[in-house]
Amino acid sequence: MKIDRNLGNNSKSWPFIEASKLINNAEKTGQNLIRLQTGYGPSGLPHIGTFGEVARTTMILNAIKSISDFDVELIAFSDDLDGLRKVPDNVPNQDMLEENLHKPLTSIPDPFGTDNSFGEHNNQMLKRFLDQFEFKYTFKSATELYKSGFFDNELIKVLENYEKIKNIILPTLGEERRKTYSPFLPICSDTGHVLEVEVKSIDLNQKKIIYINNGSECETLVTGGNCKLQWKVDWAMRWGALNIDYEMYGKDLIPTFQLSSKVCRALNNKPPVNFFYELFLDEQGEKISKSKGNGLTIEQWLDYAPKETLSYFMYQNPRRAKKLFYEVIPKSTDEYLNHLNKFDNLNIEEKIENPIWHIFEDKNNVGKIPLSYNLILNLISASGKKELQVILDFVQKYCGDINDQNQNFVTDLIKGAIKYDEDVLSKSVKFREPSDEERNIFRDLVKRLEKFDTVNDSEEIQTEIYQIGKDYKFENLRDWFKLIYQVLFGKDDGPRFGTFISIYGIDKTIDLIRERAKISD
Repeated sequence: MKIDRNLGNNSKSWPFIEASKLINNAEKTGQNLIRLQTGYGPSGLPHIGTFGEVARTTMILNAIKSISDFDVELIAFSDDLDGLRKVPDNVPNQDMLEENLHKPLTSIPDPFGTDNSFGEHNNQMLKRFLDQFEFKYTFKSATELYKSGFFDNELIKVLENYEKIKNIILPTLGEERRKTYSPFLPICSDTGHVLEVEVKSIDLNQKKIIYINNGSECETLVTGGNCKLQWKVDWAMRWGALNIDYEMYGKDLIPTFQLSSKVCRALNNKPPVNFFYELFLDEQGEKISKSKGNGLTIEQWLDYAPKETLSYFMYQNPRRAKKLFYEVIPKSTDEYLNHLNKFDNLNIEEKIENPIWHIFEDKNNVGKIPLSYNLILNLISASGKKELQVILDFVQKYCGDINDQNQNFVTDLIKGAIKYDEDVLSKSVKFREPSDEERNIFRDLVKRLEKFDTVNDSEEIQTEIYQIGKDYKFENLRDWFKLIYQVLFGKDDGPRFGTFISIYGIDKTIDLIRERAKISD
């Protein structure tokens, strides 16, 4: 949906702030197409950082389209000509991969036996991964662009500016590395290895480099896929060759971006507008690493909550470091639902500040969901039932018939909560044993609930529960509700207890209180 340009320019949401920068630049240069890029190293499986980068870049792309008539394209670039430096732990045929170390990923047989090469296998996984989230992108392969000659003009420019580029890179390297550094990595015609070797001289007329390999002098063209570039120079070259206007990257790559920008200018190209995002941290505050396996994977998140909730997590404050572990899922899901339920009642100025606008490309495709993830978790805990239909029946009793628009979402929400209860909460839930004084409070709670009938409004019930807290002189009513959650559900907090009772039922709630608080009639 098109919206007024001024609305977008004045928006405080970061996708519109970034979009406005790109539109202003494009208007100055007179270009018709704005091109954004995300990069991918296909030596391993797509991970949560890959998702975050593509999701956030897509949000900017959608913002551009909504306030301008520029064509917009997202390039998903695979650096699949890179040499395999180590064998991943999570793939079969390790010995075969060990024998093919240092070869380009697209020259190594596929250890899974499904594609023509290891690089192609991982590229296909990347595309399936992106398609799963319905991202719109154009896939580009480094192998294809190097070997087809697409990069040749830029590679020749690197050769022509060889010493200038070395002078940019060398001060950032250690003493030993400086002795042999070259922007070009020749691909050996005998072994197929991507070589990191000393370049003795260059031949501008022949477009060749002369290098030393195992004591012998060799030469090769820099064009036609006979060489690839060191990645910092490759990144800079690619910006010019593909006319990239925008790229995101993690905070740890700030020095690399600055260096590559200098190389880009040395090639007489303009670096793209850029945006660095903070890194993901595990529960201990350490950077999440694929090799360490700390933090959550995409697959784990999607086991426990619908994919839209992961997009919401990525939308929030990209410049703020985020802890990514199991306990963030209920919190993020309920924040997402809160934004979702408000969305349809907002005016357009308010909608573009709401994460839902950016997650759904300006539409709410789910509708209102009048319950929370934590509420579902409590229903599972209270009922002792880990069956989809049982929990769905509770929800439908409270919500009425769930329409086709949100049926799948609610089903995924309940399935995820059931699995989360099994995998995560069952290991951490600790029910509190109430004191004798606290049991008396729960007895009073039971007596007051018995006065309600089955059709009472959840707000009436909630008001009565508040009153109990006041009657028993809780200095902070949060402590009263914390006591309820600790005794009945084994945790410190939860959703509105009145709503829970309305869904679960007064009689069942009374039985639950008697069982968990260990009180008799």
